[in-house]
Amino acid sequence: MSASTHDHDREEGLAFQPKFDAAGLVTCVATDVATGDVLMVAHMNDEALRKTIATGEGWYFSRSRGALWRKGESSGQTQRVVEIRLDCDQDAVWLKVEQQGAACHTGRRSCFYRAAKAEGGAVILSFVDADRLFDPAEVYRK
Repeated sequence: MSASTHDHDREEGLAFQPKFDAAGLVTCVATDVATGDVLMVAHMNDEALRKTIATGEGWYFSRSRGALWRKGESSGQTQRVVEIRLDCDQDAVWLKVEQQGAACHTGRRSCFYRAAKAEGGAVILSFVDADRLFDPAEVYRK
């Protein structure tokens, strides 16, 4: 099968053919099913993607720890997956989730709690919807 035929099948067909990068990962965006708000961006390896599909829970691969993890296994802030979509060339995943509590390890509802803007030739950040739902020092105590 030629590369163009394979790409066409991946883009237009119904076969599940995730395209992992050289590290064996795909990028995953999780959004709140009710509001559409972006909650987090993470990575999945093949095992995380398949566990997510099989269990209906958010599973990811931590690049920093080099390990598989289930969302909420430490914090209790779990994700129930309502829908899974793959993009056109199947190298990105979109999860629509019901988030229990905070999605961010900082204790916030979303990992996207800062806005960037230009001010006086510099880029500054400001907090947006940055209230903490839990204290990470207490939840992730080692």
